Amino acid sequence: MASFKPTKVQFLPKLGENVTEDTLYWKNYKSPVQIKEFGAITKIDFSPLPPHNYAVTASTRIHVYGLHSQEPIRSFTRFRDTAYGGSFRGDGKLLVAGSEEGLIRLFDISGRVALRQFTGHSKAVHMTSFLSDGFRVVSGSDDLTCRVWDVPSAVELSSITEHTDYIRALAPSKLNPDLFVTGSYDHTVKVFDMRSGSSVMTMQHGHPVECVLLYPSEALLVSTGGRYVKIWDLLKGGQELVSLKNHHKTVTCACLSSVGNKLLTGSLDRHVKVYNSSYKVVHNFDCDASILSMAVAPDDEVVAVGMTNGVLSVRHRKHKKDKETLTSRRRRGPSYRVFVKGKNFVPRQDDFLVSKPVKQYLRKYDKQLKSFEVSKALDTALQTWTRTSKPEVTVAVIIELNRRGTLKNALLLNYWLTVNILIVLLWFSEVFYILKRVCVDLYQQVLHQSPVVERQLQRLMEVLGREAELQQELLQVLGILDTLFASPTPRKEVAALAALPVDQGPQLQAA
Repeated sequence: MASFKPTKVQFLPKLGENVTEDTLYWKNYKSPVQIKEFGAITKIDFSPLPPHNYAVTASTRIHVYGLHSQEPIRSFTRFRDTAYGGSFRGDGKLLVAGSEEGLIRLFDISGRVALRQFTGHSKAVHMTSFLSDGFRVVSGSDDLTCRVWDVPSAVELSSITEHTDYIRALAPSKLNPDLFVTGSYDHTVKVFDMRSGSSVMTMQHGHPVECVLLYPSEALLVSTGGRYVKIWDLLKGGQELVSLKNHHKTVTCACLSSVGNKLLTGSLDRHVKVYNSSYKVVHNFDCDASILSMAVAPDDEVVAVGMTNGVLSVRHRKHKKDKETLTSRRRRGPSYRVFVKGKNFVPRQDDFLVSKPVKQYLRKYDKQLKSFEVSKALDTALQTWTRTSKPEVTVAVIIELNRRGTLKNALLLNYWLTVNILIVLLWFSEVFYILKRVCVDLYQQVLHQSPVVERQLQRLMEVLGREAELQQELLQVLGILDTLFASPTPRKEVAALAALPVDQGPQLQAA
């Protein structure tokens, strides 16, 4: 059911102008572990008390996972249709959830059968939650009503019908058990007080509201909808403080971190953005699909993201112990006995030595000659570095092509290099004359028709003339050197050689 990805060691950047402590804090998470669910994940909720298990609502079931488990430790499947809004009570012992059929079910976290079932909504119930006293449940439905239920008696306490469209966002107050906030597709956010039985505050978001969130002090309210994330000041009667537009598609969920109350938002554009206290984006998590739900564990140990493709992405926070184990997992070097093995070994007289043949690797031109690619082989041998630094390679390839009888065809495809070849091979007289003869056979028909060939041959004649003059000068220098080497011979030695007997001449010659 679960699919794993290898953990990558991330090297954190240093503090600078664009890197803050908040950025480093949120970069300190491991690579995500992905768990495949049965459908789109619409709600993730962490238990407030240890061990901080979290409930994942997807398709027709609710799975409860441990912080470090990839398999559910508890499953609730008593739903005939799609389940929505699975939420824990403050003590983590009860779980409430709505459904597409309009029913609300209450579960004991240690059991499987529903303890209570609340009936009264006529359409799907997308949002359910416990009020802070733990004895009442509030629900928001597509029948445009928001209802409050009594847990012990399973009786409806009140019904509020102030919204004119689907209610898809709900946030109860943790400080006042009679207050809760709702958001609707009618573009409004309302704060209700159970004592008065009506809304005490209304804010216009401007887009269908997908999520509402109260800060711990409950002085600020967050609403998401469309591409906008808006912050409202409840102490000033619901005045809009900030309007953020950092996402490219609809913002579907939001949550707060336990450390520093940093705001996290998820969107259909597959990005999770983290905002600092000044509401500037300090970090970004990328996901594989559009995001529908998100939650952060207490102490920011885990960030869980639910997506439309049914994949639950779980990121665990790194600790110093993890870093120490990663650094300690270095490759162990060979032991001492590996180095001293065979040091004092002496072969026996009758030992048979098996020599391992050395594998020979062919050069590029050898491979091309082996494949009968004569033109490419000549191109390789005529490369600038080869023909200037290793002309013997070029000579060997040309001799081989001439032996095969394919030199004429290869030169016909490389006519523009012909003169350069001849100039380089002036020192190799045998190959030079072979190439000269082939070139004359190739271009004698078009010698007076092609100015290019005529110009190249004229250049060759000039080079040959200079070479002949150089050879003549070298012969003159050689004659001068012979005269110089003969002149320093002492005359006495010459006379002594002339006075030797005739019978000693052969011995001297032999010596």
